[in-house]
This record gives sequence, structure tokens and C-alpha cells, in this order.
Amino acid sequence: MINQNQTRVLLAVLLAFLPGVGTTSAQDGSLFLQPLQSKEGMTLANSSFIYRQLPPEARPRELQLHDIITVLVDFRSNFLSEADAENRKTATLQAVLADWLQIEGGSLKPAVQADGDPKVTGTLNSQTRVQSNVELNDSLTFRIAAEIVDIRPNGNLVIEGHLTIRNNEERWRISLTGEVRREAIQADRTVSSDSVLGLDIDKNELGQVRDGYARGWLGRFYDRYKPF
Repeated sequence: MINQNQTRVLLAVLLAFLPGVGTTSAQDGSLFLQPLQSKEGMTLANSSFIYRQLPPEARPRELQLHDIITVLVDFRSNFLSEADAENRKTATLQAVLADWLQIEGGSLKPAVQADGDPKVTGTLNSQTRVQSNVELNDSLTFRIAAEIVDIRPNGNLVIEGHLTIRNNEERWRISLTGEVRREAIQADRTVSSDSVLGLDIDKNELGQVRDGYARGWLGRFYDRYKPF
């Protein structure tokens, strides 16, 4: 009589000799074990189930001449200078003319000082003290559209932008020039002013507000030459 353990052994032996039995296989959905058809290796296009290529009109285009980018200007500077100078000078002068000359009979002869020898005595005291403190805090923040006016041989872009705003009698004019690397320009075609080489910003104000605090020509002349 065959017991339960012997039955299990017989079943195992029979299953081993059946064709296709003894080797198990299952479906593998991993993309890492699949052979790649592209020579470029694994990319997003051949390894993602949800990848979709953008249409031509939505793809980022290489920057070219006369394209427009936006420059984000955020300039801040702090400057502090202190100076203290003091100068003192004392001078004493004593001069005596002991001998003099006179012409007598075509010859030079000593002149007699009837009233005594002329003397000069003087004292000069000079004191100068200068104390100055200068503290400057500048801030300039705005956005401006700039045009690519030239492309350097190394790929750098030369940009130039102008902005004019008129509000009744007030007028603001801003000009910007510089050179920027392509890599510094973001995907939305914006670039920070810190990445612009040779940044040149010219800002002018005209109107009633400017006339209120502007210096007159005489004040500019006096501050430039400072006669006293």
C-alpha cells in the first residue's frame, strides 16, 4: 500500500519528465531588460510610455539676429566713505639787508645804510581741518525688452534696448546695452542684468518733477570748480 509521502514523490518524478515542465517563465514589463533599437542609448523618447514630441510651433527656437529678449534689471549699491584730515603749519621769516651796492664814478662801491640795515620779520600760522562723510544708497529695478543686434564668433549675443515713457509733461528715457551668453538666457527668454557683460544703462528724466530738484547752471559751475 502506497502512503501519502510516496504519492508525492511519484507525482514529482512524473512532472519532471513531462515536456515544458521544469522551466518557469513570466512576462517582464521592465524597459531596462529590453534591447534598445536606437544607437543613442536610453532616452526619454524610447523609454517613456507618456512621452509625446512637441509640435514644431511649440519647440524652443535657437536665438537669432533681431530676436527679442527681456532683461530684468535689479541694481543695488551701497557706498560709505568717511574722511578726517587736519593740517597745521607755522612759519617764521627774518631777513636783514646788511650790505647794498651803488655806482660811483663808473665803479661799484658799497652803499652806506644811513638809516640802518633794512629788516623784514614775519610769522605765518596756518591751520586747515577737513571732515567729510559720504553715504550713497542706489536702487534701480525695471524690465526692458532688448533686441539682439549682433552675434559674436563665440556665440555671445550683443543686445540693445530703448524705452521711452511720456506722462503729460513728464518723460522717462532708458537705454540699455551689453553682451550676454546664450546659456544665461532662460527658457522664457529672460535674463538677469547680473549676467550682462559691459552693462551700460542710461536713464534720463525730463519734466516738472526733474526741474524741481535739478541744479542750475551757476550751481553746477560752482560745484565743479569750487573757488573756495
